[in-house]
Amino acid sequence: MTFKKTLLASVIGAVVAGTTLLPMTASAETLRIGYSADPETLDLHEQLSGGVLRFSHLAFDPLVRWTKDFQFEPRLATEWEQVDETTMRMTLREGVTFHSGNEFTAKDVVWTIERLKESPDYRAIFEPVASAEAVDDYTVEIVTTEPYPLLLNLATYIFPLDSEFYTGETDDGSDKAEIVKAGNSFASRNVSGTGPFIVTDRRQGVRVDFERFEDYWDTESEGNVSNIVMTPIAENASRVAALLSGGVDFIDAVPPNDLDRVREADGVNLIEIDGTRIIGFQMNEERVEAFQDARVRQAVDLAINQEGIADRLMRGFANPAGQFSPEGYSGHNPDLTPRYDIERAKELMAEAGYEEGFSVEMIAPNNRYVNDAQIAQAVANMLAQINIKVDLRTMPLAQYWPEYDTRESDMAMIGWHADTEDSANFFQYLTFCIDEETGAGQYNYGSYCNEEIDALVTEADSETDLEKRNEMLREAEAMLYEDVGFIMLHWQNLAYAAADGVEVEPVVNAIDFPYLGDLVVKSSDD
Repeated sequence: MTFKKTLLASVIGAVVAGTTLLPMTASAETLRIGYSADPETLDLHEQLSGGVLRFSHLAFDPLVRWTKDFQFEPRLATEWEQVDETTMRMTLREGVTFHSGNEFTAKDVVWTIERLKESPDYRAIFEPVASAEAVDDYTVEIVTTEPYPLLLNLATYIFPLDSEFYTGETDDGSDKAEIVKAGNSFASRNVSGTGPFIVTDRRQGVRVDFERFEDYWDTESEGNVSNIVMTPIAENASRVAALLSGGVDFIDAVPPNDLDRVREADGVNLIEIDGTRIIGFQMNEERVEAFQDARVRQAVDLAINQEGIADRLMRGFANPAGQFSPEGYSGHNPDLTPRYDIERAKELMAEAGYEEGFSVEMIAPNNRYVNDAQIAQAVANMLAQINIKVDLRTMPLAQYWPEYDTRESDMAMIGWHADTEDSANFFQYLTFCIDEETGAGQYNYGSYCNEEIDALVTEADSETDLEKRNEMLREAEAMLYEDVGFIMLHWQNLAYAAADGVEVEPVVNAIDFPYLGDLVVKSSDD
């Protein structure tokens, strides 16, 4: 549903190799974005993904958001206090309206939290939350089941929805609030947020058009972009060529082999950021009996040259990983490093009775992570050295997530940015024993299960002594390192590029969610 029928005039044309490179300056009227992928849905709670979270910061606002140095910045919540060890009281911003014209109040926060707790993708994150209550129109109290040190972290993922707009039935009798994975629900097609931009037109996989919300509450923001045209350009070379030829003004995921080219181009600026997203593979233990043997999992890990991938395929644009937690995270354990050893890998395969190897099917996206398809092919080639024959299929992200959710392949690539900027989140989603009731292990593709690790991480999540908590998480990383419940590759760095005049650096961050509502575009006359 759109609140304005305006169709933006600027259209990104096809990019032809060899196009003459011209100096360019973006227009403040329309920002043309070339992203590697568009949001899979407009329902924030249907798919926990980078594309949807980026969209969240365009059409919605969180209660609080991260600053560049990982501090909390007030947004729809202006103040907060810990009333007791399990209750936080938040004061909400007054005078905020949704795109529909409805007033934002505490009931919308309560409604949103209750929906998050029902979401298959979010309920594991929000399991510590027992309840939320509107004290009055602009005060909400959030109660946790036990002392929980990360409630403000969770608040960065509470983007209040317009409860009145999403309540009721559609013409065909469907519940407007229903969350339908990869489905055609009311919420996946209709939007009413409080954010800086209104969705005016959307064609899945083709483009999304936005227009500045005239009644946006943040009048102190210097952002001056009035319209956005977001076009998914999956192919790396085409995305870079679109920027260099003037077809778009801003792109994400500049590939490592184009960094120098973009850096040296006239009229373009490159922004590089150390990333915290882990890239890796999951082994499906339900489909492949061999993966139930820790020796085989260790062999797979030892057969993969993480440093070689980071150096050659990523051209140094990644940091090889031996654990989930990047440096600076609570559970980062400096003793856990990559351990490529092909001879030991072969020995372990023989010890486990698989010297002759076996065959597996592997899936990976080809437009989500930097060089994702090439990395998957490299891993397949490396596994061949220990006689694991890989049938690799790669596909666009819009096809990948629905197939991933079926868990009908033997190995799958995934990248994960910790939604709470905390080590525990990696475990809770990627390796916890699957529990459909709580949502634990929602992205545990391989059905890996280690109850000792789960218990340790769960205990850490209620430990308010942060040094004790960090030690527990470091121990959990060490246990996973030995049991190999996840194949770590690297932490992917980030690179954006923008035309002259597009002041991107202040609004991009390590969490990979640009705050485009605050983006300033300067004209050639400024």
